[in-house]
Amino acid sequence: MKKRVSAVSTLTIGAMLFLSACGGNNTGATSKAGDAPAKETEKLVELNVAFPIFGSVPKDLAVVQESINKIAEQKIKATVKLTPISFGNWEQQVNLMLSSNEKLDLMVVTSNLYSGLVAKGQIVALDKLLEAHGQGIKKSMDSAYLNAAQIAGSTYAVPTIRDFAASQGLTMRKDLVDKYQIDVSKIRTLDDVEALLRLIKDKEPNLTPLVPGNIGRTMLDSYRWFDTLGDSMGVLPNYDNNLKVENLYETKEYADFVKKMRSWYSSGLILKDAATNKTSQFDLLKSNRGFGYFSNMKPGFEQQESKSSGVPVVTANLVQPVSTTMTVTNIMWGIPINSKTPEKAMEFLNLMYSDKEIVNLFDWGVEGKHYTVKADNMIDYPEGVDAKTSGYSLNMGYLFGNQFLSYVFNGEDAKIWEKMDQFNKSAIKSKALGFTFDASAVKAEYAAVSNVVTQYKLPLETGSVDPEKTLPEFISKLKSAGIDKIIAEKQKQLDAWAKSSK
Repeated sequence: MKKRVSAVSTLTIGAMLFLSACGGNNTGATSKAGDAPAKETEKLVELNVAFPIFGSVPKDLAVVQESINKIAEQKIKATVKLTPISFGNWEQQVNLMLSSNEKLDLMVVTSNLYSGLVAKGQIVALDKLLEAHGQGIKKSMDSAYLNAAQIAGSTYAVPTIRDFAASQGLTMRKDLVDKYQIDVSKIRTLDDVEALLRLIKDKEPNLTPLVPGNIGRTMLDSYRWFDTLGDSMGVLPNYDNNLKVENLYETKEYADFVKKMRSWYSSGLILKDAATNKTSQFDLLKSNRGFGYFSNMKPGFEQQESKSSGVPVVTANLVQPVSTTMTVTNIMWGIPINSKTPEKAMEFLNLMYSDKEIVNLFDWGVEGKHYTVKADNMIDYPEGVDAKTSGYSLNMGYLFGNQFLSYVFNGEDAKIWEKMDQFNKSAIKSKALGFTFDASAVKAEYAAVSNVVTQYKLPLETGSVDPEKTLPEFISKLKSAGIDKIIAEKQKQLDAWAKSSK
């Protein structure tokens, strides 16, 4: 089947940068705000719009840009110059553009860079601009998600509309689930998972039942009962805990978890080199070395993972959907201080959240050239065109404003955006949703604790070492490195945030 990658997992652009996603022609009910034609006497403004991409620049980018400009010129008297930048050069290139005062009007803002951009005054506060020129944005999302991007009471960036939450669970090879008639609906707890892993080990002795969810990931990274508050150096248990920050590594729950992982590892249920493994979960399944892995999930995830791995998979949900600051703010758009026309930049950003034609030009290219509409909201390649020959295949719908206005590619779930919207609405909202920790007051301790975590986290959370001996050693080194000072500072900031948010 001719297909593209679809529908975002949103947890990677904030951590390393990120990965995943999905995705016109509608001039009717989709574009309320910003739809009125621009005044004839208004001067035409060009906006420089920068965003990161994987791979090479599409050869038809200029064609897509021209089509976007026909709409933008008519609606807001503006044109855009699209400036894609390789992910590998993104941070360096953006810093250079900002520091040299190069013309830049709109840019992607990732959660790992957000607070630094605000602290250095490199992006502008958007509150007044949103009120005056961003009503389409405000109408398109729950105010709790828009407010999650606030720093010191002001909004400096707007989250893209996609999956604002993540559920967690076990991803498994479908062929073995079918072979042994496993009812995945009955897998709800770690004890259920253990019984299944033991069954697989008994029936399939030549493969490992549980492998890491990716290179460098632990089992805890996709099975959490706490808000990491950005870094896990002081967490919020059960996404509430009356806003009391705790040292995760000293909790009974953490000790119980790593002891269980050790038991699984000692029983041969976990990959022996899990702590040092350099093979992706996809390759481990494809090569018949593994059965399943813990993962962050969302609607469409089974389809996404099946295509990525080349092996059909099914999933069992273990943790219900939760929205945290990280899941909401890992991909956003902001207006740099360099912009001489921030009002016009906001007008164009508003179109990215309210105009179906603009969204689908970014997501899929030009209708008739890069895709054709088949039925309802479904699209496919035109005759004679495929993923290799298409001149526009960014596959990054999660990056461009409102993904819920995007077409759905043939082979995907036609109801994916309705399901994603319901998924977001069903999610528990962390009590700290909107809080962002600033570690500048504890920089030395933060660096020292980070080094200790790097040393112990993977071995402990993959079951590779004995927690009876290693966990007390880990906690002792964390305290020596200054984790209590970090937690005290985080608690102080969280208390101040909670007070100002009332």
